[in-house]
Amino acid sequence: MVEIRLTNTRTRRKETFVPRNDKQVGMYVCGPTVYDRAHLGNARPVVVFDMLYRLLRHVYGAAHVKYVRNFTDVDDKINARAAETGRSIGEITAETTQWFLYDMAALGTLEPTDMPRATQYIAQMAEMIEDLIAKGHAYEAEGHVLFAVESYADYGALSGRTVADMIAGARVEVAPYKRNPMDFVLWKPSDADLPGWHSPWGRGRPGWHIECSAMAKAHLGDTFDIHGGGNDLIFPHHENEIAQSCCANGTGRMANVWLHNEMLQVEGRKMSKSLGNFFTVRDLLDQGVPGEVIRFVFLSTHYRKPMDWTEMKRRKAHIALSNIYEKFESAIFNFHSKVVREKIPEFREGNLPSPHSAIVEALGDDLNTSEALRIFRDHARTGDETRLEDQLQVLANGRLLGFFTGVSLAPAIIAERAVDLTAFKERLEALRAEAMATKDFAQVDRLRTGLVHAGVQVLMTKAGIKLLQGPDLDPAKLKALE
Repeated sequence: MVEIRLTNTRTRRKETFVPRNDKQVGMYVCGPTVYDRAHLGNARPVVVFDMLYRLLRHVYGAAHVKYVRNFTDVDDKINARAAETGRSIGEITAETTQWFLYDMAALGTLEPTDMPRATQYIAQMAEMIEDLIAKGHAYEAEGHVLFAVESYADYGALSGRTVADMIAGARVEVAPYKRNPMDFVLWKPSDADLPGWHSPWGRGRPGWHIECSAMAKAHLGDTFDIHGGGNDLIFPHHENEIAQSCCANGTGRMANVWLHNEMLQVEGRKMSKSLGNFFTVRDLLDQGVPGEVIRFVFLSTHYRKPMDWTEMKRRKAHIALSNIYEKFESAIFNFHSKVVREKIPEFREGNLPSPHSAIVEALGDDLNTSEALRIFRDHARTGDETRLEDQLQVLANGRLLGFFTGVSLAPAIIAERAVDLTAFKERLEALRAEAMATKDFAQVDRLRTGLVHAGVQVLMTKAGIKLLQGPDLDPAKLKALE
């Protein structure tokens, strides 16, 4: 079995992943607050943990991995959006939840095993809050229920900060009913204009943190294998989850492994509406950027490094995928064609070979997706598109990485070609035909070398010549060859 090593935020070390029970691996990832379209930064953890989900399924079997990602559908941002638009909260959350699922599917991500919604677990949240009060970890004050951070000795262990440091370095809500400025809300009152549920503390709604503790417990138990999210959630969200879960459940840990991805930038700057570099996944898709290109750019950077989205990276990713799709277009089409699958069973998913071991090993090394992509591209580049074995291997490699998810994507990927290489292809073919007669290949070699130096991949076989635009194509050098 492939060894998986992950960098655990809790221990600050890269560790060999050993599931609590290899018959049922459990992973929880904090999902979106559904009040608007998902922006590009929201999509990064979705792709990162989709890649981990795919790896776990490959190693332990799809039936033995349970991936839970929640929807926060009760939140002050949602309330504000309803007030702004005059639409009902239910209408807004239903619409934006579906938007999120559509947009993430376009990035080649699998749907999690379970996708609980916060409003479906209010009773479980109230039960956990009552338990925390009974055990002396929470208290009621002016219609609110707050968690007493001083009652949990390990508070701050995940982020590596003391309570005093947190108070000094964080913005905390100052309220006269708090015993400690760091105490956080488990339940808060709702007036007639806000959504609310009846509880022992009056009509109200849950705080943000308690929802994940309740949903994780309901789906994965008191302690589970992996908890993930963006590193902006380490404090306070995940710190608070650990405190309330461990105190309510009487456990030493909530999750054995905590995994966090770094944030996203655009052209080297933080994404911000004020800077004019803020855009959603749907914005890119509507501009004609295929979802698999977005995925490729994301996977090109290790999840623990800041991700910088640039136009150059997008262009290079599009070219790299275009080359693979163009070379193996018939195999990709065959894989998605029901007619072909019936005639050539090798193209059925269950009959694909195992992904190349080097790709799996790279992913097992703390999700080294950039190395996995490099190996994937190298195998596609050197593979023979006419050999069934090579076709199937490229398909298997790509499927593990979340590519080749729909045949309709192939034309969209191939469509964007920044440079038309047809004239060079025809010229090289004519020179080769002449050289076959004269046995003088000097001009063929000269043009081929010039094309390679200009960043063009030249594939010459008995079947013909293919020119593929490389990621580092230099238009000036290409122009000089005309």
